Amino acid sequence: MRAKPPSKVDVKARVAHELNELVILTAYLYVAFGAITFYRYAVLRGVGVGLAPWGLPLIRALLVAKFVQLARAARIGEQFQAKPLIWPTLYRSAVFLAVVWILTVIEEAIVGLLHGRSILESVAGIGGGTPLQLIATMVLMFFIFFPYFGIRSLGEAMGENSLFRLFFVERREFRAVEPAIKQS
Repeated sequence: MRAKPPSKVDVKARVAHELNELVILTAYLYVAFGAITFYRYAVLRGVGVGLAPWGLPLIRALLVAKFVQLARAARIGEQFQAKPLIWPTLYRSAVFLAVVWILTVIEEAIVGLLHGRSILESVAGIGGGTPLQLIATMVLMFFIFFPYFGIRSLGEAMGENSLFRLFFVERREFRAVEPAIKQS
């Protein structure tokens, strides 16, 4: 028995959902990367360097968001679904950090080749160019991913629209769970 192909409505809904996810994640990452860029700007400004590439955080956020979506589509990081929320949150943060790191290395290698640099030269500049800056960048990325995946895990546990409703609908109109014991 063959599976029925998806209808045009299903495909449109799926595309709209994926685009919405991409926009939300891109916005979140842009705020995080923008804050890092602002911090770097402030530090460099203190030593007389006034360059702040404000467009780069947006481009980076869009690329990383797309990398995360591709990894999610490949079902990477879906272990620990039945465990306490800390485990899928930590696991996804680490796995997606690794996925983004690998894709970033590939991206930098391709861009370097297009600009006539060797792969080694291109990859050496990732994270700022020094081992300490690379480690700092990885730690920052982990802590950027952690709240995102924590909220996603919580949303999956509560139901698809529960968190949205908790944040954006008045609480008197929404009850996620009735209290088990009513106090008098």
